[in-house]
Amino acid sequence: MKLAAEFREGGAKRYRERLADAETKARMIEEMKQSIATGKRGDYTYAVVANFKPDHRLNGKTIPQAAKLLRGADTLDDQIETILDIEARGGAQGVFHGMNEPDLQKFLAQPFTMIASDSGVRKFGDGVPHPRGYGNNARVLARYVRELKLLSLEEAVRKMTSLPAQTFRLNDRGELKPGAIADIVIFDPEKVGAPSTFEDPHHYATGFSEVIVNGVPVIRNSTLTEARPGGPVRRK
Repeated sequence: MKLAAEFREGGAKRYRERLADAETKARMIEEMKQSIATGKRGDYTYAVVANFKPDHRLNGKTIPQAAKLLRGADTLDDQIETILDIEARGGAQGVFHGMNEPDLQKFLAQPFTMIASDSGVRKFGDGVPHPRGYGNNARVLARYVRELKLLSLEEAVRKMTSLPAQTFRLNDRGELKPGAIADIVIFDPEKVGAPSTFEDPHHYATGFSEVIVNGVPVIRNSTLTEARPGGPVRRK
């Protein structure tokens, strides 16, 4: 959904100046239409507004829904105008639906596929963000290990811990062994779950009783402590 770099170069002020120029705006619109056509998506239904601070009414809405709300119509032209307006007002965080479940399972089963999330830190109740921020690994353990049996528990844990540590040469992390950093998660495989959804994302993962960071409990008996022992991870 992002505009080409040439239109965004120079920051928000330059973007608004380009948007005010009829010829440049026309090029923006044409590029966006070509992108939709090339991707064979039809429109911007795949893009959902996660957090738009100037107008919280748009949070959780697809671009067609946002266009309908703001402009009274959801044609492709209205969707594009809505996106351009959102960008002009500071931009928004978004959720983009583009993954295919059968493909995901094929990749997940490969021995060198690692499991992680690119989520930022969540503020509980703020916006309608991607549910991965609350339950990425919990979902793997619940759905792909316990329910679908696509992975064994041991293999899933390896993909979350020792495999990425070895791949990125973090020699003192990812394994329980003498001399390693004591980052430990204790959970119940039969209870672990991810109740967070795209429509209702603000739910913490379940089944985790203890989280230990650098040897210090930050969650004990499923309750946050006041400890803050974390820090940057540096490759030695």
